[in-house]
Amino acid sequence: MAVTIRDVAALAGVSPSTVSRTCKNHPSISRETKEKVRRAMLQLGYEPNVPSSAEKASQLIGIILPPSSRDVYENAFYLEAIRGVSQFCNNREYVSTVVTGQDDKELLGAVRTLAKDEHAGGFVVLYSREQDPIIDYLYNEGLLYVLIGKAKQYANQTIYIDNDNLLAGQEATEYLYSLGHRKIAYVGSEYSMLFSAERRAGYQLALARHDLPLIADYCIEADQISLDSNAPFHELIRQKDRPTAVVASDDILAVALKRVCMQQGLSVPEDLSIVSFNNSLFARITSPQLTSIDINSLQLGIEAASQLINHIENPNLLATKIIVPHSLIIRGSCRRLDG
Repeated sequence: MAVTIRDVAALAGVSPSTVSRTCKNHPSISRETKEKVRRAMLQLGYEPNVPSSAEKASQLIGIILPPSSRDVYENAFYLEAIRGVSQFCNNREYVSTVVTGQDDKELLGAVRTLAKDEHAGGFVVLYSREQDPIIDYLYNEGLLYVLIGKAKQYANQTIYIDNDNLLAGQEATEYLYSLGHRKIAYVGSEYSMLFSAERRAGYQLALARHDLPLIADYCIEADQISLDSNAPFHELIRQKDRPTAVVASDDILAVALKRVCMQQGLSVPEDLSIVSFNNSLFARITSPQLTSIDINSLQLGIEAASQLINHIENPNLLATKIIVPHSLIIRGSCRRLDG
């Protein structure tokens, strides 16, 4: 079995990221530590796949978007998070670059190429999902990365920045309940994306708290392809016992749902109340404006870059977990039910 960077780290008694930076002759690693790591590399016969003669500090930060051919580029959350990462990197004189791919294979290839750059300091991953080959690669290669979202893989060793999405989903549902709604649906992105799964779990907790039934037909998983036809939304509002309110995991989903309501002769909020997430431009330019949970996308990006650079410059820090607060922005897309 081939020797890995983690084998070297275990023998030298340091973190894998320290081994990686030793291979790049990073100035943040002491001479004594470098010598210890190099002795371990020699003993194990480990051959680094990056140049060992780089004298300049690693200053390149890769910002990894989820694999997609289109929809992530239309989502304001990713744009705001990128802005936050770039803003912090600029202030600290680090260079940031966006890494994309249409599928896992293309994205992984782009990440591998960037990782070979002698100035690559680490990565910010803008999403979290189950069984992600990108995270597997970053972890197994000992590359430094920060995750935006809850860590599903290697949780104890992962630096991540997140919202309390379960609580946010619960609060969105509780708000609709407080307005008198009892038939509340949930529309989310694919549930392999952990933020949507957590928000749905919060929605379910709120229903259970008030002894409301969980109706399978009220829970919809809508990806970008299905949004082109809006078929799931048509099915939702055509139900004989249709919901009076919906929690949508993203403003884009909420806007698409509003469009279907108009096509079916229904009005928001008179016939259907909607609470969405992200408080993006989409929430503010539609009429009526959307009640939306602001997850502070910009701050998520800033915190991710801050933690990454802090760990680059202080390699022996433990993995940190940071929760960024959210807030409910009440606008005109919800109404109180009479009686």
